[in-house]
Amino acid sequence: MAELFWHADHYSPRDKERWRPEPPKSAYRTDFERDRARVLHSSALRRLGAKTQVLAPVTDDFIRTRLTHSLEVAQVGRELGRVLGCDPDIVDAACLSHDLGHPPFGHNGEKALHEAAAGIGGFEGNAQTLRILTRLEPKVLHDDGRPAGLNLTRASLDAACKYPWAAADAPLKPNGLRSSKFGAYDDDLPVFSWIRRGAPEGRACMEAQVMDLSDDISYSVHDVEDAIVGGHLQLKWVENVDQRARVIGYTREWYLPETSPADVDAALARLEMTPGWVRESSGSRADMARIKNMTSGLIGRFASAAFEATRATYDAAALTRYAGSVVVPEETWLEIAVLKGLATTFVMESDMRQPLYARQREILLELVDELNRTGEKWLEPMFAGDLAEAAGDAERLRIVVDQVASLTDRSALDLYERIFGGTPSLL
Repeated sequence: MAELFWHADHYSPRDKERWRPEPPKSAYRTDFERDRARVLHSSALRRLGAKTQVLAPVTDDFIRTRLTHSLEVAQVGRELGRVLGCDPDIVDAACLSHDLGHPPFGHNGEKALHEAAAGIGGFEGNAQTLRILTRLEPKVLHDDGRPAGLNLTRASLDAACKYPWAAADAPLKPNGLRSSKFGAYDDDLPVFSWIRRGAPEGRACMEAQVMDLSDDISYSVHDVEDAIVGGHLQLKWVENVDQRARVIGYTREWYLPETSPADVDAALARLEMTPGWVRESSGSRADMARIKNMTSGLIGRFASAAFEATRATYDAAALTRYAGSVVVPEETWLEIAVLKGLATTFVMESDMRQPLYARQREILLELVDELNRTGEKWLEPMFAGDLAEAAGDAERLRIVVDQVASLTDRSALDLYERIFGGTPSLL
C-alpha cells in the first residue's frame, strides 16, 4: 500500500524549474532523479568521506564520517518520504546534500569559522550547503559566466533548506534571543528568494522536514553506536546516579532547555526498557550484532512513530511540498534528544577532548588569517579565480572561508603544515 502514496504528478512544472534554464534532456530519468545524481557525483559529497561526524575519520575504521552519515540519512529519509507521499529522489537528494556545508572537524570547525566570519555575517553549515549547491560546486554556468552550482530544481533546493530564512529573519528562541541557525548568507539571497518564491514564510517544505527528522534519527542513534564501539560508552553507566544526572543535564543544556529533568529521565527510562537495549558490550561479534539490531530497532521505532502520527493527522495521500507537516510525538522527540545527550556527555563533552577541540579551532582560525593575508598564494585555482573577481574585503574573506570550509580534516592539517611547517599534533 505504501507504494501508492507517491506519484510524480503531485509536483508542478514550477517545482521542476531550475535557476538557470536548461534544454530538455532524455526522458528516461525524471528531473528529480537527475538532481539526486548530480549530488551523488559531486566533489563536495566525496569530501565528506574525510570529514568528522563526531570522532575523526582516522581514529579507527568503524566510526562514521560525514559521508557515511549522509548515506544513512538518505536511506531513512527516502523510505519515510516515499510512504508519506514525497518524491523519494527529492528527499534522497536533500539528505545527501544536508551536510555538504560542514567544514573540517565537525561542529567544532563550524564554531571556529563562525568566529572567523563574524564581521561578514558569520558561518553556518546549512547556509554553506546552499552556497555549494547554487554557486561553489562546478557543474552549470549562467549565460554571463556566473556559476549556478549544480543547478538543481526548485523543489530539491527547497528540500535542502532546513532553516528557510536569512540570519536577520531567524526566529526568536524562548529566551528572546534570535536563533543562530539560518539557511542563506546575504550574498546568496537572490537564489534563496528564487527558491522560496511563493513558499510560506519561515516554513520548511514537507521534504525538508523529512530530511531534518531523518538526520535527527540517524545521528542520535548512530552516534551512540559509534561511542559504544569506540569504547567511550557502556549503556549500563547511566544506571549510576551521578552519570545519569550528567546525561540529563547535558540533554537539557544542549537540546531540551524547556523540558523538566523528570521528563528527560522518563525518556531515558523508556529507552532502557526497549527490547534489545545493550547495557554492556565486550566487542565480540555477538555483541556487535546485538548493537546493530538495537540501532535498527530504534530507527524503526522513531520513523514509525512519526509516520503513524503524521498519517493520523492528515487524510491526504500525498503530503508533498506544503500540503502538510511531519508530526512527531512528544515522547519520540524526547527519546531522540536523550540519545543525542548520551553522545554529548561521553564524547563531545569529555574532558579529555577539550584540548583537542581547542587546537582544531586554532588551526582553522590561523588558516583563515593567513589565507586572507596572502591572497591567491595558497588558494585552490577555483577559489583563486573567485578572489581575483571579488569586490571588497568582505567578499574576499567570504571566499577564504569558502576555501577553508571545503577542506577535509586531513587536507586542513596538510595545508597548515605546508604554510607553517611542522606537523600539527591532533589525531
